[in-house]
Amino acid sequence: MNYLAWYLRKVFTVDLRAIAVMRIWLAGIVLTDLAIRATDLEAHYSNMGVLPLHVLHQHAWNPYYFSLHALSGLWQFQAVLFAIAAVFAVCLLIGYKTRVATIVTWLLLLSLQNRNVLISQGGDDLLRMLLFWGIFLPWGRCYSYDATKAAKPVLETRYFSVATIAYILQIFLVYFCTALLKNAPEWRTEGTALYYALSLDQILMPVGKLIYPYPELLRFLTFFTFYTELLLPFLLLIPFRNTFFRLVVAGVLLCFHIGISLTLFVGLFYLINIASAVGLLPPVAMDWAEKRFLASIRRPLTGQFQHIFKRVKFPASMQVQFRLHRPFLQQPVQRQIREGVVAFLLLYCIWWNLSGTTLKLPKLPDESRWFGYLFRTDQHWGMFSPAVFKDDGWYVLEGSTTTGRSIDLNQQGKEVDYLKPASVMALFKNDRWRKYSENYLYIHNGFMRPYYCNYLVRRWNEANPESPVKELQVIYMKEFSLPDYQVATPTKEVLCTCANLPE
Repeated sequence: MNYLAWYLRKVFTVDLRAIAVMRIWLAGIVLTDLAIRATDLEAHYSNMGVLPLHVLHQHAWNPYYFSLHALSGLWQFQAVLFAIAAVFAVCLLIGYKTRVATIVTWLLLLSLQNRNVLISQGGDDLLRMLLFWGIFLPWGRCYSYDATKAAKPVLETRYFSVATIAYILQIFLVYFCTALLKNAPEWRTEGTALYYALSLDQILMPVGKLIYPYPELLRFLTFFTFYTELLLPFLLLIPFRNTFFRLVVAGVLLCFHIGISLTLFVGLFYLINIASAVGLLPPVAMDWAEKRFLASIRRPLTGQFQHIFKRVKFPASMQVQFRLHRPFLQQPVQRQIREGVVAFLLLYCIWWNLSGTTLKLPKLPDESRWFGYLFRTDQHWGMFSPAVFKDDGWYVLEGSTTTGRSIDLNQQGKEVDYLKPASVMALFKNDRWRKYSENYLYIHNGFMRPYYCNYLVRRWNEANPESPVKELQVIYMKEFSLPDYQVATPTKEVLCTCANLPE
């Protein structure tokens, strides 16, 4: 038992400054995500958009989901919720009432993601889970407004709890499980997975174009990716030379995800993954960072925040305090209950993750999954698994105007042609629309098509009253990815047709 306690503390202790930096980074990502999503308030979150509430509840809703954003179909209502979420994300960033800010930010993020699951990707799941475990982490003790107002400065930065175990094992599960799910020959024997990934013009970035012509390099990078995801997480579990292995993991993940961002269009995915690795930084790395960047600050444990906030006082109207003459439970009892709850949640998440893999283990019973859906601890790290998606292509939004012209709404009203654009990726406003278009292709998501089609017609006619569209065909020029750099002849698939006859 003593050895187990030693092992757990050795492996799962974190630096309070590192998780504080992770908190700041994640808050910044939440704000960035809100800013990107806010450009599509009507399109993605209102009844005038591509997923009205009645369609959401009929086709894409889980009865255990929770969403304040689903209370109204007005984009103005969504704007208010976005503003509230931004306020609490700022509070999380500066570390004001950190735990409350974390809880509210997580709840509003969960609510937002549940409103439109058709534009979600794996990074959203990780962001949600990092904030979830952050509720139980003391990531407001350093580099925060709360830290500057604390009665005693933090003298010991090493911290261990069940929550730190959960945080580190969450990172372990992300990479280990995605490797287990990549069980196609192109990942494990052929080494062609990255070739097929870079064959997808919808997500191909400039650096990806540069390395695409080199099959042996792509083969090496495929196996490097697979074995990095499979084996690297185990370095986090080694109890000796812990500082060295933490630095290796953090450094490899940093380079790994920067490489992904330069080759593939993945939105905020890479930033979220890098943020998750920042919290792993050991004390030696944080000591160096403070000496290098915060050397002029007298109290380095609170860093620049002490300097910024030492004279700041929020108005009384903005300060919420709860005072009890006698707590319901003593501090040791509260801690034991909290640790027990986190341990249960961690075991549940581990079981959920492993149940989704090919490991021959008892599966999580279906009747127990409601809990995961309710708190959105449901996870599936299926990035490019079991094989890479090969239905590549591009959209042509062929509209027929009242004057008889055929124009492409995807090309700002140019004459229709079916040639591949110079950059297919550039046709998407952002990664949310790219993910939506990907889901749009699946037959089981056929319910999406008429609403997208009607939305496009309405928006075009509102913006271009001089050349309204009376009919629109959403066409997918399908170009199946072939092996050995063979080029398939694109085939035309009409996914949806709608008419808007003007009076």
